[in-house]
Amino acid sequence: MSTAPHFEIDMAAFWRDPYPALAQLRRDAPIAFVPQLGGTVFAARDDIFVCEKNIEVFSSHQPQGLMNRLMGQNMMRKDGDAHMAERKAIFPSVSPKTVKAHWTAQFQAHADRILGALERHREVDFCTDFAMPFSAECLKSITGLTSMRYQDMDAWSQAMIDGIANYAGEPNIEARCHAATAGIDAAIDDMLPVVTKMPDLSLLSVMLQAGLPMDSVRANIKLAISGGQNEPRDAIAGTVWALLTHPDQLALVRAGEVSWMQAFEEYARWISPIGMSPRRIAKPHAVRDIALDVDDRIFFLYGSANRDEKHFERAERFDIQRDTSKSIAFGAGPHFCAGAWASRAMIADVALPTIFSRLRNLRLASEEDVRFGGWAFRGLARLPVTFDRPDH
Repeated sequence: MSTAPHFEIDMAAFWRDPYPALAQLRRDAPIAFVPQLGGTVFAARDDIFVCEKNIEVFSSHQPQGLMNRLMGQNMMRKDGDAHMAERKAIFPSVSPKTVKAHWTAQFQAHADRILGALERHREVDFCTDFAMPFSAECLKSITGLTSMRYQDMDAWSQAMIDGIANYAGEPNIEARCHAATAGIDAAIDDMLPVVTKMPDLSLLSVMLQAGLPMDSVRANIKLAISGGQNEPRDAIAGTVWALLTHPDQLALVRAGEVSWMQAFEEYARWISPIGMSPRRIAKPHAVRDIALDVDDRIFFLYGSANRDEKHFERAERFDIQRDTSKSIAFGAGPHFCAGAWASRAMIADVALPTIFSRLRNLRLASEEDVRFGGWAFRGLARLPVTFDRPDH
């Protein structure tokens, strides 16, 4: 059992706005046992950056973990050679070269088509009317599950996210997760004959070409959907909201003084869409004189690390001109997000510049209706916007 000091969290308040509690953790107890989570949290950026690379102690292999039980054992829940073998298998699909030469054009086509339909309206919920379908359509292309509906991609992703964060063991949440994974398995079965006959650069195809067992193929497709839908979806909507509420900073991007990539990277630091990553203690260890025992549950709080005052001056502010090189929004060490290049291309190379060039005079329709939520995964639930129609 961890000897870390106990830190009580009001989970409802933490879900609405985790940042006051995270700031208190960094100040008073950067390593603390949180009874409500049944685990020890790491809140300081440097502790996380160092410990995440120490896979001999902070293991991703969690045989009894929720992700393994609900989604199958994917590469995120493996370490060492087992992890690297599966990471190598998917690399041809998500490498920087493939993203630039193959996927970016498809991302652009999805953005143009969806925005073309939106331009006929005066007011939309940007979360559900652009960010969600755009992210899902891009993910359909990358995974190879092109027979899915984008609505199912989003719903099944959310159901899995809820399932693997269901530390309270709510049976209805687990049931929705099981239904989602069954739907994904059916979508994989639907596309197997297609990619077998005509191999391509999709994740499904490259894993089959690499000879991965079907259990690993299925588990890694589910991993790609669970993280690959919500992170771009939430980052797109969130960065649009951040720029609209900071018009001086939007002006800097429009003038070419700051890149769209810088705007996205700062948003991912400021409001980390993926705010937490769990680990299991594989052997006795001590950090800051705090003893950790085998099988202790650990939570690396990226959302806290990215607001660590030791590395980010006025960390609570959105500032696209700041140096974000110390951000760990995509993780650190061997488990650095394999989809980072695809995500950056979707958001910074395609979505953001296309949104602000096509939707004239884009603005918030109602600040009161903008709603954020979550701590392990954080994003906007609603973003009402309006813009000038092309014929006006």
